[in-house]
Amino acid sequence: MFGPDSQFHRFFNDPRWALAVVRATVLEAAHPRIGAALIDNSTFVAHPWRRLRNTLVSLQRMFGADDHERQREAARLNRLHARLKGTDAQDRPYDAMDPQVRAWVVATLFESSVTMCRLSGQPLDQTTMERLYAEYQAFLAVLGDGNGHLPPTVTEFWQYYDHMVEEELENTEAVRIILYKLFDHLPAPPLLDGLPTVWAAGRALAGPAIGTITVASLPESFRRRAGLPEIPGAKTLMQSVYVAAGLARLLPADWFRTESLTSLLYPSSDSDAPQAAALTTLRGRIKQAGALFRLVTPFPAQHGPAEGTGSQRSADEFFTAVLDQTGDGYLDWPDLAAMARELSSRLDLDEPEETRLYNAYAEWWRELQAALDMDGDGRISKEEYAAAVPSLAGPALIRVAEVLFDVTDADGNQFIDADEYRTLFRTGFRRTVADADARYSRSTFVKDFLSFMSGRRRSTAYDPLLADA
Repeated sequence: MFGPDSQFHRFFNDPRWALAVVRATVLEAAHPRIGAALIDNSTFVAHPWRRLRNTLVSLQRMFGADDHERQREAARLNRLHARLKGTDAQDRPYDAMDPQVRAWVVATLFESSVTMCRLSGQPLDQTTMERLYAEYQAFLAVLGDGNGHLPPTVTEFWQYYDHMVEEELENTEAVRIILYKLFDHLPAPPLLDGLPTVWAAGRALAGPAIGTITVASLPESFRRRAGLPEIPGAKTLMQSVYVAAGLARLLPADWFRTESLTSLLYPSSDSDAPQAAALTTLRGRIKQAGALFRLVTPFPAQHGPAEGTGSQRSADEFFTAVLDQTGDGYLDWPDLAAMARELSSRLDLDEPEETRLYNAYAEWWRELQAALDMDGDGRISKEEYAAAVPSLAGPALIRVAEVLFDVTDADGNQFIDADEYRTLFRTGFRRTVADADARYSRSTFVKDFLSFMSGRRRSTAYDPLLADA
């Protein structure tokens, strides 16, 4: 069911799968409970590339050959989902651990994989389809779905799928953001952040095209009920793109590997991998080319959140880039929970260290809410933050730094060595440990963390971790 010989593994490196994942994400978001959870808790708006990378890494762990790693990842996902509860705009409760909700997430991945093959003119035979379905059932079982909330057979699955599309799905806010807003404001991936103007021009063309292709590939009954527009020529464009992506499978296999995409999303200069030096050189040349392009092009410069002069950043920029992790314009608990989630994932924490970090962030949130939530609405606006806080370095934030140091200091010697530091900052390891024996003390670590979180200073370590998209 898992490992390199699985059907999922074959699709994971298929260029068509990029289209299928976007489509599956829209179908997930159309479920009202999933859509509400995404709007309230997900970082996909403010940090889409980070969110994509984390999803790819998680799928690799779940469908890999290492059963121990799969069980640890399943436990991590269960702990993550257990923290996602709330109500939507119509006061309907949602719970990410709801087995029916989790079954629908897996169902959309299976159905979109089948659909991508059909739309590209290479439909799956029944045996392959049944094997793929069994793998997704096994995936759900690893997450703890012992009762089998997916139907037992493929034939029964299509009846279940049609019912969900006809009766359950809605044109949620999350669907509208993914289809019509996300690509319009999608920041450049880290590898291309030196070419903001080129990225903006390409995004202006590709964004509407991806939205049009995705809408055209959705079930017709859902498109009608949701009022999604019927654009002339959309189906022809959609089928042409799927066929072209299917033909790309004939190219050398090494050209399309998801691991390579993950490396491109977050190139790391400190990695020991052979391609790390080449990626670092490529990023440097892209930035040089971007600077030259801006000199000769008549187009206005496009400034991203990472640009600016010096190491200082304004309160507004700090609020948007660092504090507002969910991108809804406010600071509340889901934003700080997202920070804890990212750090826990980066450090690959198990219990009880993960809970310690979440609890430290929860304590910080209570301190911030008491000091800054002037109107008592349970969240902090950008204006409330800018007007009321010259510094965020209260006792609770110091506690966050202390806990973060403890969980990073894996050997418990009260110093963070280069390897431990690299584990935390492997997407942006630029700091040379100053001590003679290459160690990073607790006091220096805490001071640097507080300087970033309260002093509004840029950091070549923390910006890639908490601020970059």
